[in-house]
Amino acid sequence: MSTQPDPLSPEIGFDDFLKVDIRAGRIVRAEPFPEARKPAIKLWVDFGPEIGERKSSAQLTAHYTPESLVGRMVMGVVNFPPRQIGPVRSEVLVLGAYDDRGVVLIAPDKDVPPGARMC
Repeated sequence: MSTQPDPLSPEIGFDDFLKVDIRAGRIVRAEPFPEARKPAIKLWVDFGPEIGERKSSAQLTAHYTPESLVGRMVMGVVNFPPRQIGPVRSEVLVLGAYDDRGVVLIAPDKDVPPGARMC
């Protein structure tokens, strides 16, 4: 992993930002993903009654075990089209940031209802 910051992305308008639907969710299930090319964990995230449960895969093994993730709140992009990642159909992009070891999840610092939209 690079310790250098990534270059700044191109400027976008506020209307473009509003198109990205980022919601709070609670991880309800997590399993190892040994078939992944890079070490990863399969996640099932509850985004509340309006959106429901969505599946994802995330490269979180540097900081988390599947057991440590269950019950944890996360933020995720819920309006990207699904992507096939090996045998897993990823339906949400769980958000994180890199440190010197790997991905650290981004989450609300207080408990919010699953499905709460980032504002």
